Amino acid sequence: MDFDSKNIMPRFNLLVIVMVLLGLYILGNAAYLMLAERDYWLVVSKKFVKENVPIPAKRGNVFSADGQLMASMLPEYKIYMDFVAYDKNPEEKAKLQHWRDTMLLNNIDSISKGLSKIFPDKSAKEFKAHLLKGKKNKRRNWLVYPKRISYIQYKECKKLPLFRESPNRGGFYYTEFNVRKKPYGSLATRTLGDLYAGKDSAKNGLELAYDTILRGKPGVSHRSKVRNKWLSIVDVQPEDGCDIVATIDVGMQDAAEKALLKQLKNINADAGVVILMEVATGDVKAIVNMNKCSDGEYYETRNNAVADMMEPGSTFKTASIMVALEDGKITKHDSVATANGQWKMHGRVMKDHNWHRGGYGTLTIPEVLMYSSNIGVSRVIDENYYDCPEKYVEGLYRCGVGIPLNLPLAGSANPRVKHPKKNKNLWWRTSLPWMSIGYETQLPPIATLTFYNAIANGGKMVKPRFVSAVKKNGETLYEYPVEVLREQICSPSTLADIQEMLELVVSKGLGKKAGSKDFKVSGKTGTAQVSQGAGGYKSGKTKYLISFCGYYPSEEPQYSCIVAIQKTGLPASGGGHCGPVFSEIAQSVMAKGVFQNVTEAADSTAVFVPETKDGNIAAARLVLEEINIPVRHDIDHDVADAWGSAKNIGSAVALEQKQVADELVPDVRGMGARDAVYLLESRGMKVTLEGVGNVVGQSIPPQTTIQKGQSIHIRLKR
Repeated sequence: MDFDSKNIMPRFNLLVIVMVLLGLYILGNAAYLMLAERDYWLVVSKKFVKENVPIPAKRGNVFSADGQLMASMLPEYKIYMDFVAYDKNPEEKAKLQHWRDTMLLNNIDSISKGLSKIFPDKSAKEFKAHLLKGKKNKRRNWLVYPKRISYIQYKECKKLPLFRESPNRGGFYYTEFNVRKKPYGSLATRTLGDLYAGKDSAKNGLELAYDTILRGKPGVSHRSKVRNKWLSIVDVQPEDGCDIVATIDVGMQDAAEKALLKQLKNINADAGVVILMEVATGDVKAIVNMNKCSDGEYYETRNNAVADMMEPGSTFKTASIMVALEDGKITKHDSVATANGQWKMHGRVMKDHNWHRGGYGTLTIPEVLMYSSNIGVSRVIDENYYDCPEKYVEGLYRCGVGIPLNLPLAGSANPRVKHPKKNKNLWWRTSLPWMSIGYETQLPPIATLTFYNAIANGGKMVKPRFVSAVKKNGETLYEYPVEVLREQICSPSTLADIQEMLELVVSKGLGKKAGSKDFKVSGKTGTAQVSQGAGGYKSGKTKYLISFCGYYPSEEPQYSCIVAIQKTGLPASGGGHCGPVFSEIAQSVMAKGVFQNVTEAADSTAVFVPETKDGNIAAARLVLEEINIPVRHDIDHDVADAWGSAKNIGSAVALEQKQVADELVPDVRGMGARDAVYLLESRGMKVTLEGVGNVVGQSIPPQTTIQKGQSIHIRLKR
């Protein structure tokens, strides 16, 4: 075939010319955009690109010493509906919109009923009207429910028609919020601390003290909009925060809180503090701060245990006697005259608590502490140190009284023990005798306990510890060591004398109510009038700080504890009011440690059958079978959730399934908190809890018909 150049070449040349012109046009446009309109398009590009978008790191958890979760970041959700479908293809968009509208209208009744069942505070009729209003107005961000919801509630919503579809198809979507939750409610809440609402920013407590560890490091990303879709590109991955292990023991904390709260209500007190410490380590196992508020109830509003600077009163007498013994000014065999309970000292009258009954007369040094004689202690100190008061104060420092503790908690205070040479303008002739019995000196309760803990610890003073370790993904990254403040607060002989006297205070003296019939307790009572500022000690009704500080068991001390209560008016007795609280806590803590080692108790033919909680018995069956515990049941092995009771029948665990209709309140007594809350909330009920352990009571009886918006209170006990 011949090549027809006359017809083909002109066409080819025309094509080349067109291509060249098109290329020049494109290059010209590109040059124009790059040069003439450069600034304009840079501004436009910023609307479609977001730089340095922070990626929040997950805040670490706070665990108790016994492994319980005390604070954690948990998700909450807000749910929305987009009533306008989207697709780049107009035909597909129209089809999707028609399908979405049809699905909504066909299922509006079942969706509304389902939402009302999940959120009983709104009726199905209200939900239906609300959804139809959003559809009519073609809203793209229509809030389905006004409040934040839990993960369980969100998963229930995803089971509803249309809502179960993907967000692009069905239009149902959510925004997620991370919220700091405390599974044990107000337990040790001031010590644990809080975050500012809606922020990963700590306000106080351990949350603030260990904020840099818990917070982690946020990541960085940038977002670009491509074809109407936002794409997130991660530049720096976030580094989640570490977990901290607090020294708090949930069971001990609960026991301390209940014992104190009961007594505060009994005597109509203004405030109260309990601190429970492990002797050898200084670990704070429980710390309670209760203040009476305007509604007459008690709440943890301030960390009084570490922040309150108050005159300690008679618990300070132990330190005074220790200094005099250590300096060789007295021996435990010496005696001191207290006359009829009144003694004039430098122009002021010192009185014993029983002065109106004629006083104690002559007392031995142990009896001075046993009966908490103001005259006995002040005479010992004044007569031996009046000419050299600085030696007495320096003796207190030597014993560890008055030294700064420098605790990690924000707002914690350090002791104030004045010195006659450094504080000359605050030193009077009466300062020494009144200082010796706990006045003109300010100590936070935890400082007093630290001193008594050292007596229990063989003379070694350790710093109170609130966090024992830092963990991440279950692995220990760092352990906080026991910090020693004083290797020895006094000589062994002085320590032995003091320990003997403190045991006598409880066994024979004013501290009898702090004792126990099961083990020996040692400690000291304290009662002090609280200064009312410029009005001194007699402005209006007299306020008192009453306390008991000690340790147990006396022979081999394991725990030390201080109970301090502020109250207005008489009667006010450290032994009578604080002693019973101390005793109740001590017996509860010691009872917790009394158990039999299964491996030692069992013989070769014994079968150990553990106590099993009621609740999800299908899950219990799996666990029991995994650890080779005999189980009797009639549960289908394919069933993941089966609710019922568990009973130890000696040689096996018997599991019995119980069916409860969805519209009836289930019987959750005997269940653990997790199973009980799940079962009740799955039926749309609002649950509040009190206590720890197994459920022992519920405010609404079982088999009662559930009402919309109904709340139920469950009480737990170990």
